[in-house]
Amino acid sequence: MQSGMRLKWHLWRGNATISPERRLSKEAIIAMIIHGCFQFGASMSGLFLNLYLWRLTQDLMVNGIYNIVVFVFSPVAFALGGWIAKRKDRMVTYRLGIVMIALFYLVVIIAQEKVVEWYLLFAIFNGMAAGFYWTGYLVLMYDVSTESNRVRFLAINMVVFNSAGLLGPAIAGFIIQMNEGLRGYIITFSFAFIMFLVASVISFRIPLFKSHHKVYHLRLIGLVMRKNIRWVKGLTAFLVLGLFQGIMLFLPNILLYQTVGREDWVGYFGVFFSALTVSTGYVISRKAKEEQVRKYVLYSTTGIIIGALFLLIDVKMWTVVLFMIAFSICNPLAVNTLTSYYYRLIGTLPLKGQLKVESVVMREVFLNTGRVISIILLIVLSHDLHSIWLPIVLVGSALLQYVLFFLING
Repeated sequence: MQSGMRLKWHLWRGNATISPERRLSKEAIIAMIIHGCFQFGASMSGLFLNLYLWRLTQDLMVNGIYNIVVFVFSPVAFALGGWIAKRKDRMVTYRLGIVMIALFYLVVIIAQEKVVEWYLLFAIFNGMAAGFYWTGYLVLMYDVSTESNRVRFLAINMVVFNSAGLLGPAIAGFIIQMNEGLRGYIITFSFAFIMFLVASVISFRIPLFKSHHKVYHLRLIGLVMRKNIRWVKGLTAFLVLGLFQGIMLFLPNILLYQTVGREDWVGYFGVFFSALTVSTGYVISRKAKEEQVRKYVLYSTTGIIIGALFLLIDVKMWTVVLFMIAFSICNPLAVNTLTSYYYRLIGTLPLKGQLKVESVVMREVFLNTGRVISIILLIVLSHDLHSIWLPIVLVGSALLQYVLFFLING
């Protein structure tokens, strides 16, 4: 809690040197603190959950199917969470997501090795919990930022998010390495459970927002899509992003573990990669401009592809690390740019912002569709980590990110 107060003080102090229209509100700062607590727990647990499944099964297919189920059910939770956000408030959906994620890891702690026997049910639970959380948070990010400070808010949020993730992987890796068998994983998940509870308590610092616009317009989205081609292209951009993200959300840590052979080193590398992302986020918060979104996407995609090409030489520790360095530096620029651009598109839709919840739901549908397609392609072509198709699929999905340049109008 003290670290949260220090973070709040630094953010407020930084606000004083910024022009009034770019300053962050009190709710924006609290939202980032909550997200930071969440990420500290998520970086300890989420980083090693796929590795936990890998250690139990040594089967890439299990990890692939697990993530496919998560990404299939997450949009379902987004649709339901969107309805709750419209009828009640986005904070209700947000808090429900935090509590569900905490309960998810509590059940993992109780089940331990039996997670493998019920991994499909765990995947459904995880997908629903994550869907509720991100529905609430994505809408909250829109509400606590403005057109004038949104790029800065998203960049600082990225810094906070990844700063909170710096210690998590190292601590988790150390705990896992110091305990025999899989006991360290259970201890790690227990710490994560506590952090999610802390995040849920802090979330009550943001009051509910009373709105008279409680009609859920999801069934009318098809009509809006037919009339707004620019928005459809924005949604398609997230599908293309998902084609790469789906693989990157679980494969790198498995590749690292295969090449270094120790969970603590996976955690230490995670700290290093997060530090690079924090540095990128800081630069974006200072230098990024709304009108240069296409240029940023072009730069970030080129950097990631250069890193991915090393994997075509061989999948060794040095090639995996070089790829992850390129990804950690370049990916934040693409994600931050695309998210900021999409929020601007939401402001151009009919009903003057009343479709923000529905827009977030549709974004998730397209993003997760891309994720599912890429994972299916990976497990169909590459049955194990030694297949030549594994780096080829990775490089191919990275090359597809160039399509983003043509889907963004600037």
